[in-house]
Amino acid sequence: MKIQRRMAFHFTYQLIIYSVLIFVAMCILLFILISKIMNEDLRSSFPAGALSSIVTETLFDDSNIKLSNRWRTLIEEQGMWLQVVDTKGDVIYSANTDSGQPMSYSVTQLLAIQQSGKYGDYFVDNQLDQSYSSPYLFLLGYKSPQQEKLERWYNAYQQNGLVSSAHRDALIAELRETSSYLLIVDQAGDNVQMIGDQASAVNEYEPLEVLIMQQKPRDYDTNIYVYQPPASELTWIMHTPNAPGAFAKQPVFKEIIRVFIWMGGSILFLSLAVSIWHGIRYGQPLMLFAGWFERMGRGLYDEVLTPKDRRRVFRRNGKLRIRYRLYREAIGSFYQMAERLAQTEKDRLQLEKTREEWMSGISHDLRTPLSTVQGYGYILENSPDQWSTEELQEMGKMIREKSGYMLELMSDFSLIFQLKQSAELIERKELELGELVRRAVLKYVNDATLSDADFQYEGEEQPIPVLGNEKWLQRLMDNLLSNAVKHNPPGVAVTAACGMVNDEAYICVSDNGRGMDDETIHNLFERYYRGTNTEESSDGSGLGMSIAKMIVEAHGGRIEVRSAIGEGTSILIYFSGDE
Repeated sequence: MKIQRRMAFHFTYQLIIYSVLIFVAMCILLFILISKIMNEDLRSSFPAGALSSIVTETLFDDSNIKLSNRWRTLIEEQGMWLQVVDTKGDVIYSANTDSGQPMSYSVTQLLAIQQSGKYGDYFVDNQLDQSYSSPYLFLLGYKSPQQEKLERWYNAYQQNGLVSSAHRDALIAELRETSSYLLIVDQAGDNVQMIGDQASAVNEYEPLEVLIMQQKPRDYDTNIYVYQPPASELTWIMHTPNAPGAFAKQPVFKEIIRVFIWMGGSILFLSLAVSIWHGIRYGQPLMLFAGWFERMGRGLYDEVLTPKDRRRVFRRNGKLRIRYRLYREAIGSFYQMAERLAQTEKDRLQLEKTREEWMSGISHDLRTPLSTVQGYGYILENSPDQWSTEELQEMGKMIREKSGYMLELMSDFSLIFQLKQSAELIERKELELGELVRRAVLKYVNDATLSDADFQYEGEEQPIPVLGNEKWLQRLMDNLLSNAVKHNPPGVAVTAACGMVNDEAYICVSDNGRGMDDETIHNLFERYYRGTNTEESSDGSGLGMSIAKMIVEAHGGRIEVRSAIGEGTSILIYFSGDE
C-alpha cells in the first residue's frame, strides 16, 4: 500500500476509533447520570417508588423471573417482602417471605389488599405489569412502625376525632421522644389541632401538598404519616424528622447541571489527553524531519540522522519503531536523497579538482610550445644574420611542430565539444568494418616515421557489416594505434584485429608494451584525469582515449581495457549487431 493511501487509511480509522471511544464514554456517562437521577428519585420516594423500579427491572424468560441481586439485598435489609402473582392468583416468585405468607391469593384477598393497602401486619404496595402477554401483579410488603403508632394513638387518645385533654400530656411525651409533632386537619385542610413543639407547623395544607409529601418523603425535612379514621371527617398527620443531613432536598436540575459539568469536564480531559498524545506522536516525526531539512540545508548530508535520532527512530535490531513505521517510505526517501546529495557533492568537488588540474595541464601544454615559438621568433626578429641556413631550417621545423601540436590540441578540444553536443546527430551508414581496420593499419605500416614499431592486422574472411561513420571510426583507429606507439618503447608490436563474437562486431588493438597499473586503467578515459600531456612532449594532446570512448558511445558500442604492468595492453571495442 502506498504511503498516501496508508496515511489516509491510518488517520481515518484512528478518527473512527476516537469517535467511537468518545461516543461510548458519553453513553457511559449518560447512563451514570440517568442511573443517578433514578437512584435519587428512588431515594426520595422510598419505599413508595421502590415497587415501580422493581417492576421495570424485572425480566421474564420462559416463565422464569430474574430480579437483580441488588433489589433482593435491599428488600432483606429493609425487612420487606416481594411476591409476583399470575392471572390465576398463584405466587410465581417471592423474595424474603416467611412461612406465614400465602402462596396463592383469592379475588377477595387481592381486592382487600388493593383497597386497604395492608395485609396482616404489613402495609402493601401493588402494581400491575401488563407489558407481557400475560399480566402479573407485584406485591411489596413492608412494616411502618410510625404508621402503626399513629393508628394506635388515635384508638387510645381520641375523643370526637381530636386528642382528649386527659391524654394530651402523655401524647406530647411520646412525640418528644422522636422530635415529632401531630397535626389534625379538617376536610378543607385547615389546622384544627396541633400537638407537640413545632413552631414551623403549617396552619393550612394545599390539596396536593400532603400527597406530594407522602410520595417524596425524603425531599422534605420531615416524613409524614397520615391516618384517616373511617367514621371521621378529620385527618391525623404526624410529622417525623428525617435523619439530619442524610436526605437534604436538592432540585433535580441542579443535580443534572452538576453531573453534566462533570461529564463535560471528563470528556474535555479525555479530548485533551488524546490531543496531547496525537501531538506528541505525530509532532515528533515532523520535528525529526525539520531537523533533517535544517542539516541538509547546511550541506551536512552525512549527518541526516544524529546518533540520538537513530536511537529514537530505530530499534537495536535496526527495525523502525512503531510510531515511525507510518513514515517508512519518507524516511527511506530521505536516506536515498541524502546519499545522492552527498555523492553529488563529492562528485562536484572531484569535478572542480579535476577541472583545475585539467586547466593547469592545458595551460602547461600550451605554455611549453608557445614559449618555444616565442623564443625562436625573438631570435629571428633580433639577429637573423647570425644563424646558418641549417640552423634556420631547424628553428622553422621546431616552430612548425609546436604550432602543429597546438593546432592538434585545439582540434581535439573542438572534437570533444562536437561529440558531446551532437553525438546523436552523427550520420551513420553501412560499412565493412574489416576493410576500415585493414586500411587504418596499412597507413601506419607505410608511415616511414614509425619504422621502429611493428603493425599487424588479423581479420576474418567474411564481411563484417556495421552502421557507422567512416570519418569518426577512422579517427578512433588513429587514436588507438598512435597511443600504442607513443606510450611504449621502440620495437613494440601492435596488432589490430576485428571479427564477430556473440552477434557483436568487435575491434581489438593490442600491444606487447609496458602495460598499465589499475589506477591508470580506471582513469584512462577521463578527460580531466591528467587531461593533457604534461611531459613537455609534442607527440599528442593527451585526449586521445577520451575521444575514442566518446566515438564508441556515439555509435552505441562499449569499450574495455585489459592490461597489466609488463604484459602489454588490449583495447576491445564492441558494436551491437543492430547498430
